[in-house]
Amino acid sequence: MRQVPAVVFDIGNVLLDWNPRYLYRTIFADEAKAEWFLSEVCSPAWHLEQDRGRPYAQAVAELSARHPDWHAEISAFDTRWLETISGPIPSNVAVLERLKAAGWPVYAITNFPQEKFLVTAEAYPFLNLFDGIVVSGRERLVKPDAAIYRLFLDRFGLPADACVFLDDSAANVESARGVGMQAIHVTPGLDIVPPLRALGVPA
Repeated sequence: MRQVPAVVFDIGNVLLDWNPRYLYRTIFADEAKAEWFLSEVCSPAWHLEQDRGRPYAQAVAELSARHPDWHAEISAFDTRWLETISGPIPSNVAVLERLKAAGWPVYAITNFPQEKFLVTAEAYPFLNLFDGIVVSGRERLVKPDAAIYRLFLDRFGLPADACVFLDDSAANVESARGVGMQAIHVTPGLDIVPPLRALGVPA
C-alpha cells in the first residue's frame, strides 16, 4: 500500500505573511529610502546569513560597524522582528489545521533564524502543530541547498516521493523536486487545496 503523502510546509509567505517592508515602512517616511535600505544595508544577502545560523547580535554589530549612521535602523530588524510579519495567511493555516486534526502527517522546512523562530512560534501557536520541522538557522543549511531536504528526509525517515512540499520560492520548489519530492509553488493568492487534492491530499 502506497504511503500517504506527508505535507511539508514552508512558513514565510506560505503560512505567515512576512516582509521586512512591513517594519521599515514605519521607520522611513520615504518608501524609496526604505527600499534603498533593504537593498544596500539590511539586504537579502545579509538576512540570509541569519537564516544560515549567524546570531542576530553578531549580525547587527558587524553591519553597524560598517554603517554606524544606521545602527538604530539595523537594530530594528532584531528588536522589532515581529513587525516584519503582518500575520497568518488564513486559508493556508486552515489547511494545516484541518490536516493536523485529521491525523495527516504535517511537517515544515523553513529558512528562518533559529532565535526568531522561537519568538515567532510563541506569537503564532499554530507553528507548534508540525510532526517535525527543520529550521535552517538551527541546521546551518538554507534552501535551496539540496542538503537541507536530504537532512529532513533522513531525520524523519520519509521517502522523498511520499512528501508534498509547498514553498513560495520557485528555486526551493525545483530543488525539492530534484531530490524526488513532489512540490507545489505557492504564488500569491493561490488556493493550495486543488493542487494538494490532485496529489492525493484531502485538503
